[in-house]
Amino acid sequence: MSTSGQPQFRYTQTPSKVLHLRNLPWECTEEELVELCRPFGKIVNTKCNVGANRNQAFVEYVDLNQAINMVTYYASSSEPARIRGKTVYIQYSNRHEIVHNKSPGDVPGNVLLVTIEGVEAGDVSIDVIHLVFSAFGFVHKIATFEKAAGFQALIQYSDVQTASTARESLDCRSIPRYLLPSHVNECHLRISYSAHTDLNIKFQSHRSRDYTNPYLPVNPTAMEGFLQPAVGADGKKMEFESNVLLASIENMQYAVTVDVLHTNGATQALIQYPDITTAAAAKNALEGHCIYDGGYCKLHLSYSRHTDLNVKVKKCVELQFCETNNERENSSACL
Repeated sequence: MSTSGQPQFRYTQTPSKVLHLRNLPWECTEEELVELCRPFGKIVNTKCNVGANRNQAFVEYVDLNQAINMVTYYASSSEPARIRGKTVYIQYSNRHEIVHNKSPGDVPGNVLLVTIEGVEAGDVSIDVIHLVFSAFGFVHKIATFEKAAGFQALIQYSDVQTASTARESLDCRSIPRYLLPSHVNECHLRISYSAHTDLNIKFQSHRSRDYTNPYLPVNPTAMEGFLQPAVGADGKKMEFESNVLLASIENMQYAVTVDVLHTNGATQALIQYPDITTAAAAKNALEGHCIYDGGYCKLHLSYSRHTDLNVKVKKCVELQFCETNNERENSSACL
């Protein structure tokens, strides 16, 4: 121990041009470190807020003698080194240079990883996220998910510069209150760079969007995440209207069309109309209608969760099914 009651630090340690500073004030800045150390020589690197209490730092001089001068000065001075009035303890470091190991989140990229703090999944919609981040450039894709860190989203821009601008502007900021549900008081954005460069979005849904591909199919199961069935006067759930009808054909004794689908022993087809009004009119007119006399091929219609059918065109139509005397025949017709 020194006569002042403070611990005697390792001034006799092997000199290094990197100095280790301890007992720094909370969130000590690089500017404060440089101001303390600059009188003794040129500083080439610093590393702040090190250690469990974030009260340590490293300073690297361009020359070994400059580091020796600083240690020698404060070892013999009656006035200790201070930052914000707090005594700073100085010693040589075991390292000979400061190396900054960047984590993946610090390497700039065109995809941002956004952690939305203070919310549950569903509190912030993908449309709100798009509205906030599209203010800085065209957003190509968004994918949301839940992790141990909380509700997160990946935001893909066209280039690194746009993503960097968005990160600098929004990191540690809050989503505007008027865009949030009434039960959410505040939510903060923690933003880092993602290692991804191009997100693989398979479906348009309430959890993922590809704004560059309008023909991407809508995930039918995804609609259940944000559509709650309406309840009629009789207390029963009312089905949602759609421009696509699901036709189930019972008592089928004759061929219908090549578009007929056989599922679980039943015969079904999907029919897409340009709008919901036309589909609703067709449903009302054809429900219970028999295609053939004698009650054969009776139609039962309901609304499908699909909104746009993905039909692959082939030169030969290969699925025309017939059912005659309980036997199914598979025929092919070339266009």
